[in-house]
Amino acid sequence: MDDGRTAAIEVIRASKIYRRFSHRKQFATLKSALLSRSLIKNLRPDETFTALDDVSLTVPKGRTLGVIGRNGSGKSTLLKLVAGISKPSSGSVRVDGRISALIELGAGFHPEISGRENVFINGIMLGLTKREVTRRFDEIVEFAEMKEFIDAPVKTYSSGMYVRLGFAVAIHVDPDVLLVDEVLAVGDEGFTHKCLDKFAEFKRRGKTILLVTHSLGLVERFCDEALWLDRGRIKGSGDPKRIVGAYIADVEHHEEGELAAVDAKARQAAAAPPEAAAAALPETPVDAATPPSDMFRAIEGRWGSREVEITDVAFLGPDGEARHVFQTGETMVVRMRLRAPAPIEDFVFGIGLFSADGLCCYGTNSDIEGFVSRKLHGDAEVRITFPALDLVPGTYKVDLAVHRRDGVTYDYHRLLYTFRMKSAIADVGVYRPGHTWQFSAGIGIEQVKP
Repeated sequence: MDDGRTAAIEVIRASKIYRRFSHRKQFATLKSALLSRSLIKNLRPDETFTALDDVSLTVPKGRTLGVIGRNGSGKSTLLKLVAGISKPSSGSVRVDGRISALIELGAGFHPEISGRENVFINGIMLGLTKREVTRRFDEIVEFAEMKEFIDAPVKTYSSGMYVRLGFAVAIHVDPDVLLVDEVLAVGDEGFTHKCLDKFAEFKRRGKTILLVTHSLGLVERFCDEALWLDRGRIKGSGDPKRIVGAYIADVEHHEEGELAAVDAKARQAAAAPPEAAAAALPETPVDAATPPSDMFRAIEGRWGSREVEITDVAFLGPDGEARHVFQTGETMVVRMRLRAPAPIEDFVFGIGLFSADGLCCYGTNSDIEGFVSRKLHGDAEVRITFPALDLVPGTYKVDLAVHRRDGVTYDYHRLLYTFRMKSAIADVGVYRPGHTWQFSAGIGIEQVKP
């Protein structure tokens, strides 16, 4: 992570260990803790938590490093060590130049005094003289869009106002090294664009930026390098697109496991006889032959006579392998396995797709689409193929059913199966219809691929 230029930030084998809260071993006083020589080294492993584990990195001057990872991976701990807010339990951290850190919402602000007074206090704490703060004060207030509120007590500010004022002070200190945590997510879209413009200006001026964010697109577009932390250790570093791609694949792998666990109970109920399913889904009328009166308000469950039984359900990707995570526009096959102990001539297969909040995205059945039933007996399989499932990113639930043409249910599985859509495009709604954009002459616009 070093291109030969002088290092602005150098972290050498840094670890940070915290003591877990425990009733079993408490120091009566700080003196007794100090006399024991160490607050943590004599504790058992289960009494400590390693937030950062043997991390080394070098950020050359003028570079921007994006730090990514799941919650609890050590990102904010790393920033606090670089900022000097916290000391490493072992290893060392060195920063060359003036640091300005925007790490925690409202950090360094006193709630009882005005924004004006807090600007001066924070500016001086960050290394400016009172005269320098006075000279930059109007610019700070204007950037933060706080002119009407600057003399109000900080405790009356909204979270967005905290962010705007804190960020404005941090950047107008004119630091050599700027440390920014995910606090920008609290600001509105307009202010976020102002912050990104300021970041770009800092880069042009050769400043060093260390940015912790969950915005992977921002890391790809804005950062020179990316660092991926996982459980306190470095899992990858280097080219942002490569690191972000590896991180996304890892996240999807973990999501796959989580969704598989969610579906495990449903699959167990699906394969069980009615009595066992009743125990697994106690609020579900599994022995009823008719569905709830309002299907759009029905909670998850299972019901039906079981003359035909759904024995297994799977979501298949384009490669035919079962999974739960798909990309928007990708092929998805819903495979439903059935068993009919005795011959059945009257049957309809149905499917419904619902958003996580219960909105029906799509529903159809074989009768609606012109398939006329003739005979069903023994083990069988139905596949519903969506060649390009154009749902926007989110979590979705699936209804699957087999019933008579008059609606009497053989087996209905209500919201028992879950899949997730992923996409690099953060559009909203439910459905992404195919579309194109056209711009007339005189419109200067350029598309940046997500």
